[in-house]
Amino acid sequence: MKKERNSNGMNRRHFLQASAGFAASTMFLNFGSMQSFAAPATSTPEISIPLVTLNNGLQMPRLGLGTMTLTGDVGVRCVADAISLGYRLIDTAMIYESEPAVGAGIKQSGIKREELFITSKLWKADMGYEQAKKGFQTSINKLGTDYLDLYLIHRPSGGDWKGSWKAMEELYHQGKIKAIGMSNATFAQLDDLIAHSDVKPAVHQIETHAFFQEDQQLDYLKQHGIQMEAWAPFAEGRHGLFTNPTLATIGKKYNKTVAQVCLRWHFQRGIIAIPRSSQKAHIAENMNIFDFSLEDSDMAAISTLDLNTTQFPEWS
Repeated sequence: MKKERNSNGMNRRHFLQASAGFAASTMFLNFGSMQSFAAPATSTPEISIPLVTLNNGLQMPRLGLGTMTLTGDVGVRCVADAISLGYRLIDTAMIYESEPAVGAGIKQSGIKREELFITSKLWKADMGYEQAKKGFQTSINKLGTDYLDLYLIHRPSGGDWKGSWKAMEELYHQGKIKAIGMSNATFAQLDDLIAHSDVKPAVHQIETHAFFQEDQQLDYLKQHGIQMEAWAPFAEGRHGLFTNPTLATIGKKYNKTVAQVCLRWHFQRGIIAIPRSSQKAHIAENMNIFDFSLEDSDMAAISTLDLNTTQFPEWS
């Protein structure tokens, strides 16, 4: 769980490296020059990321940095780089082991804590009322902060997750957490919280991407005023996402990369995305999605890519 999930498809970095040596290959003859796939220069001017207002009035950036596997010095550098480029939402979790690096990166950035939106998550080992409070305290100690903007139950698949939610509600009322939510919950669990909890979930973070579009989930969450957030918005390159002909053709149309097309697709669906990258050029590239819009025909084309099944069966 702590290691990076293995990809059964080519990831973006490997794709760019492999492509560099054969610009005249069939792919580029069909889908445009290598420029349409290359990452932009890291001197991209700071971009202001739009905000969404959650169901409790809190504003949350609509694009952020995921930090799974970004530990140690690499994690510190990536977080500091992201903040310098204009990111304000940083997503971490206890099980990622990246909380210390996130805290150090924030400190290195020099940005005031109140300008940032920090998310962390409670792991299964800390389920239950008392354990959840301890888990929360451990996380903020590692992050070097005294509050979280968003705290999620990471995988409510076992243990006393209702006790954890009760503890999180208390921390929310005490001002130690600004919003609480779920990650990878079932419809039944969400129904239970909506019907019987003092505080309704503000966010539900799940796997969603072009190959697993979760339309039913999106409709449900919109109906109940819960913000949907995507982990693995690129499916970590699985099923050949970065070489997908449909996505590549759309990218060529706007002179954008496949990654940018995917993130813009999430944005236009009203879904927050938290792509992870250890490369500053890719972190900058991921932000450069607010100067174009996908047409209805593009959105329809991407809708045909839905396989309606997880690309991460090892997490099921």
